[in-house]
Amino acid sequence: MAECVKVAVRCRPLNSKEKGDSRAVIVDIDNNTGQVTLHNPKGDEPPKSFTFDNAFDWNVTQKELYDVVARPIVNSVADGYNGTIFAYGQTGTGKTHTMEGAPTPELQGIIPNCFDHIFELVNGSSGRQWMVRASYLEIYNEEVRDLLSKDPKNKLELKEHKDSGVYVKGLNAFVVKGVPELKNVLEVGKKNRSVGATLMNQDSSRSHSIFTITIETIEQTQAQPEGHIKVGKLNLVDLAGSERQSKTGATGDRLKEATKINLSLSALGNVISALVDGKSGHVPYRDSKLTRLLQDSLGGNTKTIMCANMGPADWNYDETLSTLRYANRAKNIKNKPKINEDPKDAMLREFQEEISRLKAMLAAEGGALPEGVAAGPGGEVVVEKVVTVPKALDAAYLEKMRRDMEEQMKAELASKQAAALNDEQLQKVKEEAAAKAKAEADRLAEEKKKAEEEAAKMQRKQQKIKEEMAKKSQDAEQIRAEKEALAKKLKAMESKILKGDAAGGLAEVTKKKEEELKKKEQELERRRKEEEERRRKIAVMEEAQLAAEEKYKDKADEAEQKTKKLKKLWKKFQEVNAEVEDMYKEFQREKEDLLESIRMLQDQMQLKDMVIEAFIPPEEVQKVMKRAHWDDEREVWVLERLSDIGKRESATGNARRPVSASGQRRPTSDFAKLANAMGDMNPRFKSENILNLELDLPERTTYDYEGPGVDPRVQAAINAAFAEDGELIFVGSEQNVHLGEVTANVAQRPDSAKKRPASARKGTKAAR
Repeated sequence: MAECVKVAVRCRPLNSKEKGDSRAVIVDIDNNTGQVTLHNPKGDEPPKSFTFDNAFDWNVTQKELYDVVARPIVNSVADGYNGTIFAYGQTGTGKTHTMEGAPTPELQGIIPNCFDHIFELVNGSSGRQWMVRASYLEIYNEEVRDLLSKDPKNKLELKEHKDSGVYVKGLNAFVVKGVPELKNVLEVGKKNRSVGATLMNQDSSRSHSIFTITIETIEQTQAQPEGHIKVGKLNLVDLAGSERQSKTGATGDRLKEATKINLSLSALGNVISALVDGKSGHVPYRDSKLTRLLQDSLGGNTKTIMCANMGPADWNYDETLSTLRYANRAKNIKNKPKINEDPKDAMLREFQEEISRLKAMLAAEGGALPEGVAAGPGGEVVVEKVVTVPKALDAAYLEKMRRDMEEQMKAELASKQAAALNDEQLQKVKEEAAAKAKAEADRLAEEKKKAEEEAAKMQRKQQKIKEEMAKKSQDAEQIRAEKEALAKKLKAMESKILKGDAAGGLAEVTKKKEEELKKKEQELERRRKEEEERRRKIAVMEEAQLAAEEKYKDKADEAEQKTKKLKKLWKKFQEVNAEVEDMYKEFQREKEDLLESIRMLQDQMQLKDMVIEAFIPPEEVQKVMKRAHWDDEREVWVLERLSDIGKRESATGNARRPVSASGQRRPTSDFAKLANAMGDMNPRFKSENILNLELDLPERTTYDYEGPGVDPRVQAAINAAFAEDGELIFVGSEQNVHLGEVTANVAQRPDSAKKRPASARKGTKAAR
């Protein structure tokens, strides 16, 4: 079921500066009908009227504002709906005071009152389990920051999931168990938020902030014994105020912040206009981080209320009119809220499963120790075992037994007429007695040995039993420690799941009566608004009916009535023309602001271009531009790695040689080329990874072979022997020369060359 965005308007009182300047109040507010009338202090044009769901003047208290504006949204979030409350307006109009307020209970804003309300619902419920967690972020200069992080200046990324929608990756969310913990989270985030001083506000918010409270509830019914989970998300948004540099006097960082703030608010206005205009098929949510995070709150699955803050002073007429028109457009946005039932990312279900698992582990152990182990006082293990060890036989005892046996044998011999025995018989008797004594001694020694072995065996067994008992005692202590750790973990997880107090009694009855009273008040307020709306429609219908049934007495009466109607229509026509003119002026102002922002950005670009052209070589700029590409998801420029560029160019066949490597195997600098041309043999100046070394020949240590000398007479004899064949053989030469060839060569020589000089002949002879 679709419902429109609720819009409430709140006007602050005149501040001390405005009172000192004797500023006039140009705003009239009717709290009952929600009508706001704005008077133009510069002209005689008729006042402009706007009607909203609720309108509050400067006399409203924080508690009254919360009960009307925020309480229904929080109740819906507890039932599983998504809810958003955001404050919008010019800087210095009390947006942060409306959302956060002051530390005192009477002046605390919507966010602290939400804390109290949420835990009132938790404590007043019965048969339901709750889990509450909170997160806090800001959007500063189009950068999303986690105000609860150890390093709140880190930039976070926006991601989108098909089920959960837009979310912030890496955002911290803390499970809270009471109002003090929630307030502590808020205070920690406020310390990290970006604020600054301007001429209109000493503590001006320089960023948009979003405090998110996620409420998970589970209620067991007969149809679903395992429980039915509902998850509601409450977004409490404090927008930074729209600014004009002429009034705020912002310069430097404050001016840059104001530019980013105005751009994001302009993007929010474009989204609202696109949602109101049914003809627009595209809604520009991606124009800003703010609109992306509020995507579900504007036209999505959320119950949304907008609290527009404005100032009453005459010098803020343009800003107040812009705020009223902004809010008037927003009330035509239609959302489609629905209950979030059994979502996949519910932490309450995970906690319940973990608690059940821990309880099962404790129940399986049962608190019993391993068998055979008895726990004594202080956790000590008592072992009771009786071991009997035979008494050892010593030498004196054996000697005594031998003497007793000898005496016994002597007594027996005496009784058998010892006198009649001869020496041989007596010796035999002694030997038998000695043999018996030795056998008895051997038997006793064997028994002693067996007794000692049995004692050693029993001692080893006893030691083994002691070791086993010690190990079992250690295992029992470890089991006891594990049980204590499991019990602590179980207690910690159960403490994070909140349960309502169903004790009954007078307090419970009083709480129920208060809830019923609040519901009745809300019902009366709803009926009053419906009655006011019906009265307005009836007045319009009666006016139309009177116009249709109007009858005139005569021509003069008809002329008079039509003249009145014409004047009335003419007045409306003038109002519409004035509205169009105001809209055009406002459009021109927004256009000028955007153009001013564009001019400032262009100045920054020109400055950076000048620095780049002056200090960075063009080829380096081309390298960077070649690696850079725009990431639409993260909205940043990304530089690819050189290895990725090489792979991409190799795949597309666009790999080109560097300009400095013309005709060479690798890039070479001009300095290396110059050094190489001058003959520097250093390998770092070479264009190839190959060393071209010249051979350094060693000093010669050998001689050429010279054959033995030949006697001329021997040579003449050899020549004579082979003269018939026309071939001459020179001993010691590797070449055989034919006589005919020699003669022909000599005949072909000129005359001047036939006779060799003496010096040549001497040289030849010397060579021979």
